[in-house]
Amino acid sequence: MNGAEYIVRKLISEGVDTLFGYPGGCVMPLYDALLESPIRHILCRHEQGTAFAANGYARSSGRIGVCLATSGPGATNLMTGLADAYMDSVPMVAITGQVPTALIGTDAFQEIDVLGMSLPITKQSFLVQAIDELPEILDQAFRIALEGRPGPVLVDLPKDIQLATLSEPTIPHLSGERISNTTTPAQWQQAIELMNTSRRPIIYGGGGILLGDAVSPFRQFVETTGIPAVFSLKGLGALPGDHPLNMGMLGMHGSVAANQVVQEADLLIAVGVRFDDRVTGKLSRFAPHAQVIHLDIDPAEIGKLRQAVCALPGDIKQSLKALTIKLNLLDWQSQCLERLEQDGFALPAQDGITGPHFMRLLSQTTRGQAIISCDVGQHQMWVAQHYAFDHPRKHLTSGGLGAMGFGLPAAIGAQLANPEIPVINVAGDGSFMMNAQELATIGRYRLPTKIIILDNQALGMVRQQQSVCYQGRYSEIDLSDNPDFCTLARAFGIPAQSISDPDDMAYAINKLLETPGPALLHVAIATEHNVWPMVKPGDANDQIITGANP
Repeated sequence: MNGAEYIVRKLISEGVDTLFGYPGGCVMPLYDALLESPIRHILCRHEQGTAFAANGYARSSGRIGVCLATSGPGATNLMTGLADAYMDSVPMVAITGQVPTALIGTDAFQEIDVLGMSLPITKQSFLVQAIDELPEILDQAFRIALEGRPGPVLVDLPKDIQLATLSEPTIPHLSGERISNTTTPAQWQQAIELMNTSRRPIIYGGGGILLGDAVSPFRQFVETTGIPAVFSLKGLGALPGDHPLNMGMLGMHGSVAANQVVQEADLLIAVGVRFDDRVTGKLSRFAPHAQVIHLDIDPAEIGKLRQAVCALPGDIKQSLKALTIKLNLLDWQSQCLERLEQDGFALPAQDGITGPHFMRLLSQTTRGQAIISCDVGQHQMWVAQHYAFDHPRKHLTSGGLGAMGFGLPAAIGAQLANPEIPVINVAGDGSFMMNAQELATIGRYRLPTKIIILDNQALGMVRQQQSVCYQGRYSEIDLSDNPDFCTLARAFGIPAQSISDPDDMAYAINKLLETPGPALLHVAIATEHNVWPMVKPGDANDQIITGANP
């Protein structure tokens, strides 16, 4: 068989049933080989859309997402999606066409050094230089994407390699996954001693809980120890949103209660987190009284930003199980619950439709069981604050990279991976326009994905920071010339409705969810509505702003 045919067989052997791509000259042999395969190819309308769709597929399913693009601009358009997957540790394999090997380095038509461009934003990148290298490289790509801390891998594939014949018959096999664990019983015992002597412990949970397939042992750990938990953006859902020990999100737009208990804690048990600046605020003043126990699959994260007195590298499932002991924390639990009741996320005054009111109602209507795919901005924070997720796989958000345009194509990938689960893209008007062309993908495949656009006719998060940090000097945030989003959706064959009255919210949400196939709901909100609370960039978390502009 030739290289292209081998790739298709390899994808099948790895269980790939859906891939996302956009054809072009240097990847044409692979597209030809796909014609006879059972793999479902989804034609997105921009290569960035293919990468984000594969990203959403992987996040919502735990399986590797696969995307294809041609050389040159096709490959460069994938880069943002790969960077997003790298920052958020999402397992992906991207295959890009490349000019024939004899033309590499000659500035040939649509030639770009994809290997060099992708190295900083992938776990590993490969340029296949000979046909006999192909089987081993593909084995490595699928193994590396999943093993340890997951992430994206890129395989750059010259056109002549796709057409070349393998020198001997090769049967693709499953690459497998390897989990390393380097924590010792002595380290677990040290952590248990710290837990037993602590009076004000707090669990700080992040995306590694999901990536480590540790949701169940994490929940058992919380309930058995009785330690209250706070979460990063990517950790939301690791504990049900209505769980009595769930203090919610901390950090820049976290609750006063969550930030306050971390500042008072004497022990911080960090589970699958990287102490991101949006969480810690001014690092030197974050959890100032707390000793740190840090659990992470990636040893490089432990001590990178905050020194741990007890490091537990390796498989966090094993560590969580080893640390699951009963503690007597009734007084501390009561204090935390009281703080949550007083200073948890509150609804603002009802002034027209507000993001918090709408998200709280959406959460109640779906009972936290829909997959919510966010874009980036104020709506993203309102979802994080007011939607009570029952599992972290149902919260798709661009955390580390903060990529506008993520939500719609990621929702496409999630819907294809989870055809029986409601998938809702919650977007802002600015973010939605970044990849609005993917309405054509939803329309073509008649995906039942729902779209909600919170339209404040502004780049809301930028506007808010200009208001709070730049004395209200607004620069290039006006989007009052937005298109009619309902007309735009209908042009792609997607039914749409628009609301501006809060009394219409319940009816509109129910109508949206009950509409067969795709549907869009346009929600008009006021430009001046901000996300509260807020910690200014560079400030400490105890300098949180709770309401009106300072």
